[in-house]
Amino acid sequence: MTGHDLLHQLQLDRHPLVRTGACREPGWIVSENPSAGEAIASARLADRIAFDAAVASASQRFRTWRMAPAPKRGEIVRLIGLALREKREALGELISLEMGKIRAEGIGEIQECIDICDFAVGLSRQLYGMTTHSERPRHRMYEQWHPLGVIGIITAFNFPAAVWAWNAMIAAVCGDTMVWKPSLLTPLTAIALHETVESVMRRHDLEGVFELVIGTDEQVGEAMIRDRRLPLISATGSCRMGRHVGQVVAARLGRTLLELGGNNALIICDDADLDLAVRAVVFGAVGTTGQRCTTTRRLFVQRGVAEEVVSRLKRAYETILPRIGDPLDPKTLMGPMIHANAVETMMKAIETAKRQGGEILFGGKRLDRPGHFVEPAIIRATASLPIIREETFAPILYVIEFDDLDEAIAQQNSVDQGLSSAIFTDSVRRAERFLSHAGSDCGIANVNIGTSGAEIGGAFGGEKDTGGGRESGSDAWKAYMRRQTCTINWGEDLPLAQGIEFE
Repeated sequence: MTGHDLLHQLQLDRHPLVRTGACREPGWIVSENPSAGEAIASARLADRIAFDAAVASASQRFRTWRMAPAPKRGEIVRLIGLALREKREALGELISLEMGKIRAEGIGEIQECIDICDFAVGLSRQLYGMTTHSERPRHRMYEQWHPLGVIGIITAFNFPAAVWAWNAMIAAVCGDTMVWKPSLLTPLTAIALHETVESVMRRHDLEGVFELVIGTDEQVGEAMIRDRRLPLISATGSCRMGRHVGQVVAARLGRTLLELGGNNALIICDDADLDLAVRAVVFGAVGTTGQRCTTTRRLFVQRGVAEEVVSRLKRAYETILPRIGDPLDPKTLMGPMIHANAVETMMKAIETAKRQGGEILFGGKRLDRPGHFVEPAIIRATASLPIIREETFAPILYVIEFDDLDEAIAQQNSVDQGLSSAIFTDSVRRAERFLSHAGSDCGIANVNIGTSGAEIGGAFGGEKDTGGGRESGSDAWKAYMRRQTCTINWGEDLPLAQGIEFE
């Protein structure tokens, strides 16, 4: 089965959320293929009534789902992983068709969904609390973790499947149910993914654990972040969006898990393995057409190797130009931008960089063909250029020379965002300096690995304007549960803590 076959099957089954072609009627949104600028199909928009029904369904299911033993919940997630394996290529190709990332990345994203299912299955038997010694005799004190409730999940267009899975599979084994609001730029991927998962849930009479609501910010987004029935909102998107979500949810004393912008930097020292470094930079800057939150946007190169690195990058970028095109073509290395506005934003950023003193070393033009295609750009800059402090969601790489490592680290840390960072060096001292308390201030810090391509086993997230949230691996599961401290008195007296006497 291909991505086209999967979409065709939804249309043949007369899925209530999908219509063939461009439906311009009220209540529908058209999904376009960014490679051609043409309609793929249309998706039905939910209104406030549909949102309320989804939350009510998830709330009702939560009462029983939370009481299932965590390993039993893990067994359901294991079956979801098997269902995703059966449709891995088809779902991955649908991502490429609708979002524009190359086929290998689209399939890799579904593999990431499968991997997080596997991780969650193991996690379902490891939701540990701890025992603490009480200061009172014949008392036992311990902590345990309970399911939190109905989780609201808001995802962005650039990872239309994986980010949902990071949240949903972990939340599911933790005993939560959830309501998902996907990006309106990739609704078909959300529908196909949800239908794959629901095929498992229906077989086990477990509808309501995973709810999908495709809606506008006005009708669904605002309702979601203001709804007290949703104790946690996990939101992925821009820093501007995150500030709004954080403020609204905080006003009702709810929790947020925010994954926002990342103006990521990579440092190349003069003792680095340049073969490794250049390969990492090219994928980090060009992969997903620069539309990853972990995309390499700023490159700090020590002066002694700067010209060599720039020369190698230009040669590598030359090989990419003829392989910009249809993301479903296996020879393609770079697909389109998501829409015309994204192309325009890139062009404006390049013009701004030039006005501020940046020098275009390579590319940066829009391509004269159907679809939203551009050339990746390399721009020589200085740390003082205001534009490099902004995150432009596009394949623009700013190259800045430095002399001293402390100088480069300070410049890396000088921006508002703090998601991913990397250094290439063969010096243990330099690497440890970068990873120390005085080093990178980002949530992700890599040595001799690029900024992009995090594994699901580690907690994913960043600091400062990136939002401070953590998803996926490590102990990120704790965000989806509520902690409870329990004390049991098994003696015959009632001593008070801190030695207080109250007779």
